[in-house]
This record gives sequence, structure tokens and C-alpha cells, in this order.
Amino acid sequence: MSSDEIKIYRVTGVYWKNHRENLFRKEVRAMKEEDAIEKVLSQITSIGLLRRQITIREIEIINPEQAENYLIRELSQ
Repeated sequence: MSSDEIKIYRVTGVYWKNHRENLFRKEVRAMKEEDAIEKVLSQITSIGLLRRQITIREIEIINPEQAENYLIRELSQ
């Protein structure tokens, strides 16, 4: 893969809301890992959470065939 290619990242983590720990897994397309993290944080904080309530546990690059999100998979082909 060249460095200027768009990759698919799967970001897994947890956030705290109403005294409960909630697991999340998001798939995003981004150029760099930092961009993927920023996109995921933006999506999750749009439901009224603060960034300090979110903990990212794992970030991995996946193939388009591994993507569970249909739109992400189709855009990557």
C-alpha cells in the first residue's frame, strides 16, 4: 500500500454514559490513523458525549472484504 492511499480503519473502544460502559466498533475511511480517530470521536461526541468519556482500545487496518459496513465496503472497491 502506498502512503497516499485511503485505508479502512476499524476503531474499537468504550464510552461511559448513564453510569454504564458501552462498547462501540466503527469503521471509517481515512488516510492516516490520526484522521480515523478524529472521525470516530466526532461521530460519537455528536450524541452528547465528551471526549474524556471515550476510551479507544484498538485501531486496525482492514481489507474492504472484512468491512461490516456496506457503504464503506462499496466505496472501497
